[in-house]
Amino acid sequence: MTDTFRKQYKTLSPYNNDLIIQVKDKAEELERIMLEIKSREMSLALTNLEQAIMWCTKAMVLHDEKQN
Repeated sequence: MTDTFRKQYKTLSPYNNDLIIQVKDKAEELERIMLEIKSREMSLALTNLEQAIMWCTKAMVLHDEKQN
C-alpha cells in the first residue's frame, strides 16, 4: 500500500529542508506584494502561486528520496 495522502512525512536532508524553507520564504514575500492588489485576476495568481509552491515542495521531496 502506498502513502498517497502522506499520513507520515519524510525526513529530508538538511540541504533540501533549507531549500524548501527558502522557497516558501520567497513565496511569502511575493504574496505580501500581491495582496496589495484586490482583483479576481490577483486571486487567481495567488492560487497559482500556492500551487507552484506545492509542486515545488513535492519535487524537492521526491528528488531527496531518489538521492537516498
